[in-house]
Amino acid sequence: MGIKKFFKDAFSDMKESAKAQHEVDKANFQATKAESKAQWEEAKMSPKARQAKMQEERDKQIKEANQRKAAADERIEKAKKN
Repeated sequence: MGIKKFFKDAFSDMKESAKAQHEVDKANFQATKAESKAQWEEAKMSPKARQAKMQEERDKQIKEANQRKAAADERIEKAKKN
């Protein structure tokens, strides 16, 4: 009776794990599909729209870099005080 229960539990666990992995795979597939469509739509953009999008991305990167620099400067000041 112990072995029968062991295998029953093991197969039940494998079934649940397979269902969960299927959900993960399905979500990843949908995300990849959406990203691919976004890349396609971006490729069809007009040159002016593409330039505007690239400038927006550069501005975002500059802003993030400035935030990181400010955080590093703050850490430097704290280290100097100690």
